[in-house]
Amino acid sequence: MKTILDFARARREQRPLVVVTAYDALMARLVASASVDAILVGDSAAMVVHGLPSTVHATVEMLRTHVAAVRRGAPDLFVIADLPFLTARQGRDVATAAAGVLLQAGANAVKIEGLAGHEDIVAHLVGSGVPVMGHLGLTPQSVHQLGGYRMQGRATHEAERLRQEARQLEQLGAFALVLECVPEALAATVTTDLAIPTIGIGAGGGTAGQVLVLTDLLGLDPDFQPRFARRFLKGHELVHEALTHYATAVRDGSFPARAEVVA
Repeated sequence: MKTILDFARARREQRPLVVVTAYDALMARLVASASVDAILVGDSAAMVVHGLPSTVHATVEMLRTHVAAVRRGAPDLFVIADLPFLTARQGRDVATAAAGVLLQAGANAVKIEGLAGHEDIVAHLVGSGVPVMGHLGLTPQSVHQLGGYRMQGRATHEAERLRQEARQLEQLGAFALVLECVPEALAATVTTDLAIPTIGIGAGGGTAGQVLVLTDLLGLDPDFQPRFARRFLKGHELVHEALTHYATAVRDGSFPARAEVVA
């Protein structure tokens, strides 16, 4: 099984890290069959799987279920779980208990959005033996505070604060850092500043790795295509075509065929 040491090794060897966000056993098994370094069980499950309007609706129990499913599907892959909305703001006991639940469900590490106001939580979790991945830039759990899903770090003072927080996360013991929707030049600068790897999403090609949501890269949702999420498959077209063929075959009597009838 991969560990945080593999992240450090990839950074030293300048080998780009490949991370995919997935939520269930079948998709995790498919991801594990490819040359992917890690699966992120994101709180985006609240939106992608459960149809909720934002990630703030994710709970520890929801993510525990998804982590356990992903671990069953990918027993040897490194799995990172998001700490849900406000978990890191409710004190050490709540954050530690939540991290414990997710690690016991099968995660190897947790990801915490932002830094200001819960620096002690990051240090406490790391000191308690919980690997922590940071997340700066666009932090979806703070979407209401940020005024929507907007690029972060454009202004000089914002960029400098992000650089300082990135360095602080490294000093606190984070093993990696997600940079979401920040200018490419800023992401590249942060990557150069740090010894730990950065994982970009909507942050250009200067990071030490990339992460995409599996349903986005498979093109399964025809109504959702962020600029940064390249569709590596026209999944929604293929699924629609297959379902249409199935419906036609049932209605014209060609399915099931004789060979498909259980004796």
